[in-house]
Order: sequence, then structure tokens, then C-alpha cells
Amino acid sequence: MTTDIKAPTFPESISEGTVAGWLKQPGESARRDEVLVEIETDKVVLEVVAPADGTLVEILVGEGETVESEEVVGRFEAGAVEADSGSDSPDGAAAKPAPTGSVAPSEANAARPSESAPSPSPAARKLAEERGVDLRRVKGSGRDGRITKEDVAKAAAGGGAGADAGAAPAPEPAPAAPAKVDEPVGLSGDRVERRVPMTRLRASIARRLVEAQQNAAMLTTFNEVDMSAVMAMRKRYQDDFQKRHNGTRLGFMSFFVRASVEALKRFPSVNASVDGNDIVYHGYYDIGVAVSTERGLVVPVIRDADALSLAQIEDQINDY
Repeated sequence: MTTDIKAPTFPESISEGTVAGWLKQPGESARRDEVLVEIETDKVVLEVVAPADGTLVEILVGEGETVESEEVVGRFEAGAVEADSGSDSPDGAAAKPAPTGSVAPSEANAARPSESAPSPSPAARKLAEERGVDLRRVKGSGRDGRITKEDVAKAAAGGGAGADAGAAPAPEPAPAAPAKVDEPVGLSGDRVERRVPMTRLRASIARRLVEAQQNAAMLTTFNEVDMSAVMAMRKRYQDDFQKRHNGTRLGFMSFFVRASVEALKRFPSVNASVDGNDIVYHGYYDIGVAVSTERGLVVPVIRDADALSLAQIEDQINDY
């Protein structure tokens, strides 16, 4: 029976997403709950899994295309999935010879990665292309042995934990193919450029930064602060603090957030905004904390920070 593969129901604040990558191609089989496609929104990457054992029949929305909530992106046919082949015969019989004119299994495996091997994530595949890492020699540490971006980074750094020491030697490289349009090209001395489309998340970050520049007064100030009292307090009470709050460490950021709240209470005009011809003074204290991630800089907001304890502030920052 053929089933429609639909994009997830997006949150209310998100209207559309982009297909980040298909992990299965038409004709390939998948187990129930195995990831078929990843869809990236402005805030998160969502996974769409197989509804049952079966085969991906058709892809309706390709990689990089925009999809709306619950839009049909592909078709899936439920059915039995053949067991992985290649295991030794129980009676010790030799494997059947390859039919005349067909490619031997060893040659086929050398020509392309095994279909039964876990598929890399789109981010891992992209990083592998950028750094020239052979994914067949990378051992995945993700769910069900899936290759993650961190595995590729470790392998590129020098065959660390992400490299599969027991993998067979890679086949001789094929003649170089023409470079893709987003790859740096040019002779020595040329001014090389590399153009890569932004992800939806990075595009959203860029848009918000431009809005902040246009709508807010930009100010940078530097002040030296004597932190010796805070450092002494942390050193004295750190162990007791962790025991009382289930392992939460007393960091500097909670003191910075608390100091910001106290400053806003003393200077209400800083905690105000302009709406038309009116100045709106806010009676609450929401503090943004910049968090650097592999996918870009984001600023999650700690709501009602004045009502939170130091431990609660640290917990929220750690969750982000």
C-alpha cells in the first residue's frame, strides 16, 4: 500500500521549511522509524521517518526546495524488507558466482558505499565534501551508527575517533571531475570565491541582525569590573551549591544576568522601547544571552529573569 510522506506540522510561528536532504533515494528500502528526509526551519531541523517497513517510491520535493506544513514530499510503499545480504552461508557453501556480464560484489562495493551502511546526515555529507573525507572510512557515532558532523570533523583532523581503523583501503581515486559551481576554482594567484547558499537558520539570523541594526541604537562600551568578591564567593560555596542544586555549577553568567536586572531597575529608561510617538516602559526583565553554536550565533531569552534564582538562571543557560 502506498503512503504519502508529509512534512511535519510546523509550530505556529513557522510557516515553511526547506528540505535539507534525503537520506533515502527512490527504490531504497527502509525500516520503520528510519529517517527518510530532514527538513530545516528557521529554528530547528525536523526528521521525517518511515511509517513502516517498506520502500521509498518517489521524491516529490527535492533537496533545497521549500515546503509548507504537512505538504506531501514523497511516497512510500509498505512491505517486507529483505534481510541484509553478504553473510556467510550456514552450511559453509561458497557464494554463488556473479552472473556473466554483471559486476562482482567486491567491485560494486568499491564503486559506491554500501546501501546497508548508515547514511550520513546532510551536514556531515557537506562537511565531508568540503574537507575531502571519504565517508566509507568514517565510523558513525550517532543513532543506529549514523555518521554525524562531529565524526567527519574528527576524521578530517587526522583519523581520530571518527575514523574506522578496520575499514578496507579506499579504492584508487577516479579522475578529477569538473568542479561544482559552489567549489573554489581558479589557477594559482586567482582571487577565488566560494558561494554557498545560506541555510534557513542562518538567513533568519542575518535578517534579525539587520533588523536590530536598523531599529535599535547601537552602542559598545567597555568597563573594568573588580570580580574578586564574586570569584571568592564561587570558590567558597561552589561545592555546597552543586550539592543543593543537583549538580548545577555556579557560573559567572548568572551574576552577569542578575547585575543586568538590577541595572535596568535603577535606570528604567534603558528597559523601554519606542512605539510610534510613545515610550513604553517595561515592568518585566527579559535578558538575552548570546549562545554560539555550530550553525550560527543565536540569542535565546531568559524570561522574567528578576524572578529567578542563580541556580534557575544557570539551568536555563545550560539548557540553551
